[in-house]
Amino acid sequence: MSAYTVTAQCLSLNVRYNRNVQENNGEEEERQVVILEDEEHHADLGPQRARPHTQNNPAANNRRCFKATAVTLGGFYLLMLAGLFIRLTLLQTRYDQLSKNYSQFQNEVKQLKDRTEEMRCPDGWTRFGRSCYFKSKEENTWDGSRADCKKRGADLVVINNEEKQKVVSELSDDGKFWIGLRHEWRQGEWRWEWVDRSPLTKMFWASRQPCYDCYLYAATSCCRQGKWTQGYYNDYKNWICEKKI
Repeated sequence: MSAYTVTAQCLSLNVRYNRNVQENNGEEEERQVVILEDEEHHADLGPQRARPHTQNNPAANNRRCFKATAVTLGGFYLLMLAGLFIRLTLLQTRYDQLSKNYSQFQNEVKQLKDRTEEMRCPDGWTRFGRSCYFKSKEENTWDGSRADCKKRGADLVVINNEEKQKVVSELSDDGKFWIGLRHEWRQGEWRWEWVDRSPLTKMFWASRQPCYDCYLYAATSCCRQGKWTQGYYNDYKNWICEKKI
């Protein structure tokens, strides 16, 4: 037997075997042939399917890397912008709150300053407690003295307690001064009454004062010892004004 014959026999071994099987069992041979054909088909397709995955394409890889980098950077920048926006919003809110508080603080300072100015006594006045007192250097009638106090936003002093009596006594230690007490005809009788219409409850009259049987209009002044005396309206004396704070 020649070499060609041996080779041909080796190459056709499976075929003859399958064909022999066909003689015994045709159905099984058909399955084996299909299997061989499928294996051959997959063997042919195998390199074709693997080619796209194994094929080296630098341009495509670079594009994919660029896209991934761009997406990552884009997300990072979005997060940064969101953080900056939140921070700016918080800063704006804080600024608005501080501005509002500053405005309120300025208003409170202004109100406090106004109150302080109101609580200060004008030049030439003396403060005792919650009142300012003005001691005149000129002399005038009782009505003229009161008119001067009115121009100064005040009135003749009203003495309704011992503390104020002490203050007025210290102010009038060098003479007699008109105070805000007058003798007027009211409701069928003569009575002493303060300029603010308050009743005369606390009295610091000097001895033998006042003259109740006197029907002439009279007012009181404060003597050096702090005692009250009466006088005619048209007498000229110094006076003391009082302004509430």
